[in-house]
Amino acid sequence: MQPELLLSHTLRSHPRGMAVARILAAALDAVEPAAAVRHALRRENHRIWVAEHVYEIVPEQQVIVLSIGKAGAPMLRAALDILGDCVTQAIAVIKDGHGEPLPLGIPTLEAGHPVPDARGVAASQQVLRMLAGLNERDLVLVLISGGGSALLTLPVSGVSLADMQALTQVLLGCGATIQEINSLRKHLEYTKGGGLVQAAGLAQIAGLVLSDVVGDPLDVIASGPTFPDPTTYTDAWHVLERYGIIEQIPNAIRE
Repeated sequence: MQPELLLSHTLRSHPRGMAVARILAAALDAVEPAAAVRHALRRENHRIWVAEHVYEIVPEQQVIVLSIGKAGAPMLRAALDILGDCVTQAIAVIKDGHGEPLPLGIPTLEAGHPVPDARGVAASQQVLRMLAGLNERDLVLVLISGGGSALLTLPVSGVSLADMQALTQVLLGCGATIQEINSLRKHLEYTKGGGLVQAAGLAQIAGLVLSDVVGDPLDVIASGPTFPDPTTYTDAWHVLERYGIIEQIPNAIRE
């Protein structure tokens, strides 16, 4: 980012205003989502490095890139720039208004946040269709950023979208932490708590996670679609008890 863009009226009049603007610009550049992907992902000929892990590109292999979260578009754009022609399918599921043009007409699916909506359900179903039928040769790269919990919503059988919307509203209003909120979500939806790994079957899974939670708990960020869930149904129930909201949530969720 150009430091000049950050010069407010106050900074312009301060003797060290430009120095402050340069520091702010450097800080923003350091946490830019696309830069984070470029730092952790590279390709050389028939090999892909995801951090320190190496994956071979082999004939008749599918390489699928899923990008989920508020930073989904820039993260996917960076990954596509790096991986190039080995990518067979890609998609971004993002918050309203957070899209940007992607190469090759790759779709960006907008959905509701922080309260999930029907577009998030449809996007989740499309993601699961992309993962169906993969084999051990195939590679799925999952790019995860904050907001993924609401954007990738697919309630379990017996729980409706309206139930999840009502639960989300109650949880947001009672002061529950993101860890507590996501412990409930992981027990009520197919895509969370490692759900994408299960859906991908035998395929290889690599994940790059842009943390927005203090301590970087991989099972909490976006409700851990590629990470096992260490919480239990008892933990989820205790959240409802702790905040005295058992009677405020839909009966299907209590059941």
